Amino acid sequence: MSKSIDLRSDTVTRPGPEMRRVIAEAAVGDDVFGDDPSVNALEERIAREFGKEAAVFVPSGTMANQVALAATTQPGDEVILDRQSHIFNYEAAGGAVLSGLQFNALDGKSGIITAETIAPHIRRADIHCPVTRLIAIENTHNRAGGKIFPLAEMKAIKALAGRHGLMVHLDGARLANAVVATGVSFKDYGACADTINLCFSKGLGAPIGSILISDSETVRRARKVRKRLGGGMRQAGILAAAANYAFEVNLPKLKLDHEHAARIGRVVGSIDGLELVGSVETNIVIFRLDETAFPLDRFLASLRAAGILAIPFGPSLVRMVTHLDIDTADIEVVEKTLREIKPQ
Repeated sequence: MSKSIDLRSDTVTRPGPEMRRVIAEAAVGDDVFGDDPSVNALEERIAREFGKEAAVFVPSGTMANQVALAATTQPGDEVILDRQSHIFNYEAAGGAVLSGLQFNALDGKSGIITAETIAPHIRRADIHCPVTRLIAIENTHNRAGGKIFPLAEMKAIKALAGRHGLMVHLDGARLANAVVATGVSFKDYGACADTINLCFSKGLGAPIGSILISDSETVRRARKVRKRLGGGMRQAGILAAAANYAFEVNLPKLKLDHEHAARIGRVVGSIDGLELVGSVETNIVIFRLDETAFPLDRFLASLRAAGILAIPFGPSLVRMVTHLDIDTADIEVVEKTLREIKPQ
């Protein structure tokens, strides 16, 4: 059976032999009691990396985001975010169902909302209105094609939030990609937010796990929310060990993922009837099909026939995501296949 080149997401990676060894040999305890040494070490390490006081390990990026929302707001509060953000689109209305929040979704430019556009939407005290409590931003931005949120704009948003007594949440599920692409440190990004979600099971290649980073009091509240949501894990050190390995060993490898995505982007940009949606900045490539020439279903079927998996990402849109399990030979197959798909 020939190898499948799976570009559906960077969540499809499988742990290699060394990561499996680390998992098998992990020191474990009961994390709900605070006794798991591998979890404790990971939380302490990542908190230091971000210049924060504490962190809490959770099963998924969605849970990290939802725990952050619940730990920093009250039911009836309002959260300002981008309309295309993961929290608004892909978390099953968790903010409304679990925390009783109202979202004020702004139309950002390529996923980027700015301090200037946010400011008019911060509500003054009024018995008729929800209280604006939180600003949420996403870096890198999934639906904007792995767009990197500019550091200067993040600083401006944090300053605006400070002037109005608001908090900032950074959905940094793919923040590691931004760090590798820009050279900006986790600590510098961390200074722009009060709570941060970092995911280990996307480009970093761990099988499970994300982490929420903040101050000690917010993390204390977050642990209770995690328990309420069923996210209290027992011998979670087998997962934390994989996450720690991913952060230590796989972080530099993201650079190659970015190079691979850029190669796909260049080929897409050279084909009549295919149009890149934004520039390729990290490991995500989104492009629009002229469906008179390349009907979406037919295009995806042509890719599958060549052993390449991609996903539809909206009307006439295709998303491809590079990751650890994609090598240079795979990219050569993708380039060749894209050039050979004939318009109808």
